[in-house]
Amino acid sequence: MKFLDLAKVQIRSGGGGSGCVSFRREKFIEYGGPDGGDGGRGGDVWAEVVDGLNTLIDFRFQQHFFANSGQGGMGQGRTGKDGASVTLRVPVGTEILDEDQETVIADLTEVGQRVLLAKGGNGGWGNLQFKSSTNQAPRRANPGQPGVEREIWLRLKLIADAGLAGLPNAGKSTFLAATSNARPKIADYPFTTLHPNLGVVGVDGREFVMADIPGLIEGASEGRGLGDQFLGHVERCSVLLQLVDGTSEDVAEDWRIIDHELDAYSHDVAIKPRIIALNKIDALDDEERAEKKAALEAICGRPVHMISAVSGEGMQTVLRALLARIDKSKPREEDDGPWQP
Repeated sequence: MKFLDLAKVQIRSGGGGSGCVSFRREKFIEYGGPDGGDGGRGGDVWAEVVDGLNTLIDFRFQQHFFANSGQGGMGQGRTGKDGASVTLRVPVGTEILDEDQETVIADLTEVGQRVLLAKGGNGGWGNLQFKSSTNQAPRRANPGQPGVEREIWLRLKLIADAGLAGLPNAGKSTFLAATSNARPKIADYPFTTLHPNLGVVGVDGREFVMADIPGLIEGASEGRGLGDQFLGHVERCSVLLQLVDGTSEDVAEDWRIIDHELDAYSHDVAIKPRIIALNKIDALDDEERAEKKAALEAICGRPVHMISAVSGEGMQTVLRALLARIDKSKPREEDDGPWQP
């Protein structure tokens, strides 16, 4: 299944049915009076979160969602049939944006959530509604209200507890494959990862979800490489794990590039709790390890974890650090003390 995290769709709710102008005509009944029914209500357009979806690829093949209009009213006081509603089935983590791609209409984060995107028009009144003591034979009826038509954007932001960030070939996919059952594509060339991957990571009998996004390069915020649009998938993360390639000539510069791109994308992402790890230390000797660790700690101002996703060295330590950060970010349940009768 192909991955798609941004889609534009056109929706339209149904218009209300028109009211009916009708009079009762029966044999031997001299004064029948008005009996025109009301029009039916137009269908709504809804968005609903369903389980089992992790992409918006379905909206590449269908971009128009139109609800049915209500049926017109009929004689003998019969109301027209309501129009059928339509529902957009979206995965967990979908943001619904207005046409300007900035105004958030809804943020759907739980299975079963529903949001009304376009309300159907009300049906028009038939002439039965207009009769009175002074107007006993009204010959007017209302038309139904028109439906609402609009264009919206659907943007998927994966829900994960931790996110991986780094330059291409920093070892992000190898790290995810080594710590979870995810099997992302791994190769020795840049931009092996072309779309985000999720994996369930286990440590000390507990689990959390980690997201691996395509690598960032200098100028990604200006559209270079694959751009920075995939950073939307780490906006919901509690902590970021920034991997730095230990075999790089300048590890401090690699860290600076990622830090700058995160800040250029969003200040909220840049200030998220971050854990720094120097990867691929299995290819370094003791002197190189000490030198590059010192250089990295000097520029980032925080402890640096030494890991190797291939040999497994230091992996449990960094996973425990991630889990501790995730626990710290979750709101604690208030303890009201023991129950007393």
